Amino acid sequence: MKKFLFAFVLLVVSFSQAQAAYILLPMGEDQKDHLKAYGITYWVLDKNVDAYWLLNYEGGSFAFRHNPIFEKECKTRNVSYRMIPDVQFNKILSDISNPEVNQDAIKLEVPPKIAVYTPEENAKGEKIQPWDDAVTLVLTYAEIPYDVIYDKDVLDGKLAEYDWLHLHHEDFTGQYGRFYRSYSSTAWYKDNVRKMESLATSLGFEKVSQLKLAVVKEIKNYVSGGGFMFAMCSATDTYDIALAADGVDICDHMYDGDGPDPTAQSKLDYSKTLAFKDFSLMKDPLIYEYSTIDHNKGRKVTPKQDYFTLFDFSAKWDPVPAMLTQNHTRTVKGFMGQTTAFVKKHVKSGVLILGENKPAGEARYIHGEQGFGTWTFYGGHDPEDYRHYVNDPETDLNLHPNSPGYRLILNNVLFPAAKKKKRKT
Repeated sequence: MKKFLFAFVLLVVSFSQAQAAYILLPMGEDQKDHLKAYGITYWVLDKNVDAYWLLNYEGGSFAFRHNPIFEKECKTRNVSYRMIPDVQFNKILSDISNPEVNQDAIKLEVPPKIAVYTPEENAKGEKIQPWDDAVTLVLTYAEIPYDVIYDKDVLDGKLAEYDWLHLHHEDFTGQYGRFYRSYSSTAWYKDNVRKMESLATSLGFEKVSQLKLAVVKEIKNYVSGGGFMFAMCSATDTYDIALAADGVDICDHMYDGDGPDPTAQSKLDYSKTLAFKDFSLMKDPLIYEYSTIDHNKGRKVTPKQDYFTLFDFSAKWDPVPAMLTQNHTRTVKGFMGQTTAFVKKHVKSGVLILGENKPAGEARYIHGEQGFGTWTFYGGHDPEDYRHYVNDPETDLNLHPNSPGYRLILNNVLFPAAKKKKRKT
């Protein structure tokens, strides 16, 4: 009923406007709140009104038909905007269409339905893991709605209800983040192990690693069928490690009750992975690292030097990577995580590197296709907390409304609205 009433008000207002116009949300340096601008655009789409994403125009600006209700919402959320008469907006579109200009206007039509993969307790504020998640933080700040799903939901086929899936900071190998050495005596670690083992048993699995492998395969099927998957931190490399180790025990006794297959390394199948190849597993189960994918050992990058550069893509010929790299700067401040960056020699040749620290030989932001869908991996834990530790307080995004690192997350959230590939059933 509320949606019907809102649509009626929009209709009445549109007829009352003598001169049609557009609202432009500039996304350059003059935008007061870049992150909430994405939320405004999503909100407009949710009201059944189309929007435009003006790639490479003032930092990747957004535009939509003027309506007093939309204008009021921009003021309420403190988002910078400009009124653009029809003639001026058409001139912008004409200039953008020039083949000599690396810009394009992408029409956004339907807001993607979003799922965040995380334990249900986290959604209720009863954290079973003492860390936050950058994606849920920025979705909440930008006022973009999402649902929480976890292992049972994935295995029950609920992914088909969603367009976009985020993988929460997760260990898909069943090794509990390899936190055993530092945290095995803590209450939260013991409680998490107990809950995960109970969940695995209730779903018919003998080990947590077997449950996670089944989940990983279902997610891969979801992507192949046309879904959009985004992962950060340890949910990136552990996802591919689980795929490569399908049918191979790589968990030591403190994680699953028995020792790993001593020939596990030779049995890895890299053809099954999305992003990574030729990596080696970390054999010591007490090392806080899974494999050689993460650029950790020998990384000589100081916080002051830790930046990565976004590649420039053709807005007209490569619209997806262009959307994913829209920003008001091409140089983004680096940040660490359990998985910080990807060693470039382990990135498959068909994978698109969106952002890299070239001197360090590492990829920070990568993207690829799988079947009818796409996936994106983003290294690091929190773009505005350089070295986030267990039990650290969550980042207050009111202090970082113009964060370039967080903008990359929201690019991923919004781009499915422009990509209409029919999901395979």
